[in-house]
Parts: sequence; structure tokens; C-alpha cells
Amino acid sequence: MRVTLLEKDDLMARFIVEGINAPLANTLRRIILSEVPTMAIDDVVIYENSSVLHDEILALRLGLIPLKTDLDSYNLPEKCTCGSELGCPLCRAILTLDVKANRGVRTVYSGDLVPENPNIAPVSDKIPIVKLVAGQRIRLEAYAKLGRGKVHAKWQPVSACTYRYKPIVMIDYLRCNSCGKCVEVCPRRVLAKEGDKVVVARGMDCILCTDCVRVCEKKPRPINISWDENAFIFYIESTGALPVDRIIFEALKIYEEKYLEFINLLEGLIDESKKD
Repeated sequence: MRVTLLEKDDLMARFIVEGINAPLANTLRRIILSEVPTMAIDDVVIYENSSVLHDEILALRLGLIPLKTDLDSYNLPEKCTCGSELGCPLCRAILTLDVKANRGVRTVYSGDLVPENPNIAPVSDKIPIVKLVAGQRIRLEAYAKLGRGKVHAKWQPVSACTYRYKPIVMIDYLRCNSCGKCVEVCPRRVLAKEGDKVVVARGMDCILCTDCVRVCEKKPRPINISWDENAFIFYIESTGALPVDRIIFEALKIYEEKYLEFINLLEGLIDESKKD
């Protein structure tokens, strides 16, 4: 397997993985979506809520606020020894909210949540929660826990996780008359006109729509669009809960654990069958 990085920052990565097949590519995508743990608000103790939102809706909105996650300092609730419903300092973080509108309309934002641990805080201060009018107040404690996306989407570490085949765009210059119609019709500007030739300028951006092939009037067509069945372009965008490289490494670690668990189970079944 070979990995080629195309672009990356703290929240986004685009890279090519060669030497794998579609089932393995989809396995990695599903692990990222459903198995990599992140922090999210799961329990809310509301002391006062005179806003227009019911308690349940307010708690739901709080749960969907992405939180920065520290995987090294907290346990998954099912792996913690405390056994408490609301958790302990090893498996939960507390955020408090106490806002009152004294005059006019007051918008409550995610930045109004006060975290017990600064490392477990909303990824953005500008996420609106609810609007209060004069005299209304919200006072509550929110308990954030590690969880997995397979339980609830609020624990998904990514807002986007996709893969597609690596495209192969080829031009037969012996048959191409460089009319430029394929350049004009391409939605991703994969092709470009350089002098009197049509060239592949951005091959990795091809979405395999084949518009360039259909618009060509030459027979047989000089443009051929195909794909490599053992190479995939991944695009991963983090919610901000975890850096994108940490998400990928955690997914690979989980994949390795599942693989070893399967191999051990298989070896155990083989040993039992030999005894019989």
C-alpha cells in the first residue's frame, strides 16, 4: 500500500491510497464514521429554562455542538471502572451554562458554555443555541462523554468522509484535432488548451462524468476516461473535535485491533475443529 498526500491542514486532508481494493477502502471510511471516538454532550441537568425551547430540544442542540476532544485523558464510559451514570473525572467533562437576558434579545452561543477542562470546549464560539428575550434565563450543567458515531451521529469525528476511484484520463493526439469542445464542457476544468493542443491539466480532479467523451465528434473518440480499481482518492474533513491526522491514525489502529481479534477468533475455531 502506498499513500500520496495531495493537500492537508488541521481540519481537512485529501490523499491517494494505492494498492487496496474497494472493500478495504469502504472499511476505512466506515471505521472513521462509526468507530473513532470523540467527545459530545450526552447528559444535561437543567436547573432553569424559561426560553422558548423545551428542555429536550435544548439538550439535543447542546449535544450537536462539536467539542474539542482529548483522547489521551479520558476513558470510554463502558471501559471506565466508576460505574456512575453521569461518569467520573476519568470519563466525563462538565460544561456549565448560565445566561440571562436583562434587556432586549440575547442570543446564547456555544461560547457561553464554560468548560471545566479547557481542553474539552466547543470548537467554535459562534454556534447559536437559543434566543432569549428580557427576563428569560437558562442555567444548566452539561456532561460530555466519549462515544462512537455508530451510537449517535453527534459522536462522528468528521463532517465529510468520502473516497472515489483514482481517474485515468488519456488523450490520443494522433486522432485529436484539438477543437477544444472537451475543454469547454468539463465541469472540473480537468482539461486545458495549451497552444494548439488539449492537455490534462488537473487529472486528479476528474469525477468520471465522461462529458468530454460524449461531446467529442471524432470517431473513434480520442479521449478515454477510466479508473484504477486499486487506487482511491480520499477526502476527509474533521468537525474540529480531532485533528484530521489523529482521526486517520485512530481509524487504522481500530482496524488493526479488529483484524487481530478476527484472526484470534479464527485460530480458536480451527483449534476446536481439530480437537473434534
